Amino acid sequence: MEELRGLLETIVNGELLQMVFSAVKNPQAAVKIKVRPLIVKRELVFQAAAWDGKKEKHTNYKKEALIEEAVRWLEQDYKQMQVDTISMSASVRVSKKGRITIKKHELKEHRPTPELSHNRKKNYILQEGTPVSFLVELGVMTPQGRVVNSRYDKFRQINRFLEFIEDICPYLPRGRELTMIDFGCGKSYLTFAMYYYLREIRGLDLRIIGLDLKEDVIDHCNVLADKLGYEKLQFLTGDIADYRGVDHVDLVVTLHACDTATDYALARAVTWNAKAILSVPCCQHELNNQIRNDVLQPILKYGLLKERMAALVTDGLRASLLEQQGYEVQVLEFIDMEHTPKNILIRAIRKERAAGELPRIVTKQATENHSGPSGRVALEKCMEALGADLTLNRLLSGEQDN
Repeated sequence: MEELRGLLETIVNGELLQMVFSAVKNPQAAVKIKVRPLIVKRELVFQAAAWDGKKEKHTNYKKEALIEEAVRWLEQDYKQMQVDTISMSASVRVSKKGRITIKKHELKEHRPTPELSHNRKKNYILQEGTPVSFLVELGVMTPQGRVVNSRYDKFRQINRFLEFIEDICPYLPRGRELTMIDFGCGKSYLTFAMYYYLREIRGLDLRIIGLDLKEDVIDHCNVLADKLGYEKLQFLTGDIADYRGVDHVDLVVTLHACDTATDYALARAVTWNAKAILSVPCCQHELNNQIRNDVLQPILKYGLLKERMAALVTDGLRASLLEQQGYEVQVLEFIDMEHTPKNILIRAIRKERAAGELPRIVTKQATENHSGPSGRVALEKCMEALGADLTLNRLLSGEQDN
């Protein structure tokens, strides 16, 4: 505890960018707390934004009070604290037995000193004014660190996605090389962002594989990865359904993989027993061609409404199917609707298994007696009522090769 207090004494000042408390161990605690410095009435304070899943509650602390609260939060409420200052990043993890592990990562170049006014600009993970090499190469930033006006939406999208990556970091294994696959990586803005954030900022031992069908795009991404010196970032040409290049994956990302390509990616993630899944589906046509329900027919007769309803139901069924496989699942808004209608993100974290319990795919037969409200029986009834026969369900039930 003395080491923790020493760290807090060092970082709780005007050079602090943010402190994030996550990985809740107390069910009564907020989902996450983010702390940032502010100047209020000419005095330096630290604002804690506690997010309960629906809204934020803000509380201002002086330095000494914040340190005491931070210690208490880690003792009672959270298993993880991530710290970012202008000169370093640090992570604090608390074991089940209460043992605290602190890891620090000194930055080669300092980040800009934070703007401390109450109405300051949003504190992005990647901040404007600091050149980031991959953003410069991809045309999002100028060499001086200014975000190109026409690429500001992409800049916000990248930072928003990195917030989701930040949230799942506490759940990723430690002490070995991690493997991440980005299915349908395309031009790979977010793939490069994940590599930069997880390796360069968080200091994780990680390799990332980007997979896409377009050879010219993959060739360009490999050239750029080599130019940037990203040794553990590799791009391959291939189909999601056929990829067998690795035996184990810790994090699976699928962004705008079209129609059933998302289902194949999710099924592969389950087969690999991936610890975390982040999926932004796109172009869900399968259920739109299947959905039938006499009660809903007065609504389904309108093509546009049917298409949108089918897309939402598809994502809901996918989320429920992942829950059946032992994942804790949330369906979240990725970015504002004004930027793209494809803005739903499915975030799944595999639950901890009991000691000695082996990972396995949960088939329809293995769960047919589970009749709880979120169980297989209820899910089967829902799919039957809608005439839904999703590829993901067939893959996970062993009715189709994956």
